[in-house]
Amino acid sequence: MKRLLIAFGLSLVALAPARATLKIQSWTLDNGAKVLFVENHAIPIVDLRVDFDAGSRRDPQGKAGTAALTNAMLARGLHASTSPFSEPAMTEAEISNTLADTAAQRGGDVTQDYGGVGLRTLSSAAERDKSVAIIARLLAQPSFPQDFFERDKARTLAGIREDETKPDAIAGKAFWRTLYGAHPYGQQETVATVEAITRDDLAAFHQRHYVANRAVISMIGDLTRGDADAIARQLTARLPQGQPLPALPEVSIGPGREERIAHPASQTHVMLGMPAIVRGEPDYFPLLVGNYALGGGGFVSRLMTEVREKRGLSYGAYSYFVPLAQQGPFEAGFETEREQTAQALKVMRETIATFLRDGPTRQELKAAKDNLVGGFALRIDDNKKILDNIAAIGFYNLPLDYLDTWTARVEKVTIEDIRRAFGRKVAMDKLSTVIVGNTK
Repeated sequence: MKRLLIAFGLSLVALAPARATLKIQSWTLDNGAKVLFVENHAIPIVDLRVDFDAGSRRDPQGKAGTAALTNAMLARGLHASTSPFSEPAMTEAEISNTLADTAAQRGGDVTQDYGGVGLRTLSSAAERDKSVAIIARLLAQPSFPQDFFERDKARTLAGIREDETKPDAIAGKAFWRTLYGAHPYGQQETVATVEAITRDDLAAFHQRHYVANRAVISMIGDLTRGDADAIARQLTARLPQGQPLPALPEVSIGPGREERIAHPASQTHVMLGMPAIVRGEPDYFPLLVGNYALGGGGFVSRLMTEVREKRGLSYGAYSYFVPLAQQGPFEAGFETEREQTAQALKVMRETIATFLRDGPTRQELKAAKDNLVGGFALRIDDNKKILDNIAAIGFYNLPLDYLDTWTARVEKVTIEDIRRAFGRKVAMDKLSTVIVGNTK
């Protein structure tokens, strides 16, 4: 029965009415950890995650992949703990069995900015406390066993070598490298960088970045405020205090570059973009609405109309913004037959240039707003989606009413707002282009 409740928890919440408002409670523990909590007693489930400034931007120079490998190995084994906890060491199998016995599900995630661990557990005290205790230990006491390190490293290398044959993966890595160069966002995993990583690198990365004073704990579920506070304290009780991290270099935005990579694939993969948007900045909503009209709205977007519908140059063309702690990219792209590469790229650039000059039409603006506002309920229709949203609010220091004001801020956007925002963030002469396939 425990497993059944966990498995169906997501869909049960999805059937609940969309929340008109979300009361996000937030506080800071004495150790500096930030807590965000949404109380929801609809089902006896708790979803939580603990995130740190431990994303790939913190990878040591020349060892891209350290953040991801560290996170992947947190549950491979645990050191014994000393007083006041006095807990025995645990193997990977013992960790897995303990979580399985409580019907809990563990996850992990690493992005450019953050790395962390998630948990879904029953809210009953016995099961909840047992599963939370395991998460608290793997956050603080991973043993990084050498045999598992060698295995996970080999798997990572195998994945990289496989990606080196795929044009879309080649294009994606080249895109970030071309846009960001020596900036940490430009570091990409390669065989050489992963081969350089040692087990000691993982232990050092963990000790430096998985610390109490930089933890962001997000929770939603069948808890009281007091329960949530106790869980947050339990999760961080074993974590050390961290020293301040060095400031990362600023993102440099220079003239656009072009990188062509030959590949025998029948389709050419094309990506173009530039560093553009910081998470939480005022231009976010005009860019969101405008991009829906430009290339984020699927078949109703202008790029799809011009590249696919009118000219049949691609099955699809897209654009989107990736807001990050520093300027994340504006990205546009498509795939096309090799002999159509130049024509499709010309149409793509002309369409973007026209949009920068004129903005969307009134009809495009209305369609974008209607779709974004109409689809907003789907962004918060289950606990997992709400958890991801409040985690972003916590990590990026967004206002606690961010979700409550989201639709109103979309509806306020004007054509002129979009023109100004795109004019500030996107420039044709600064768009870099990556072409994988036909390089002629």
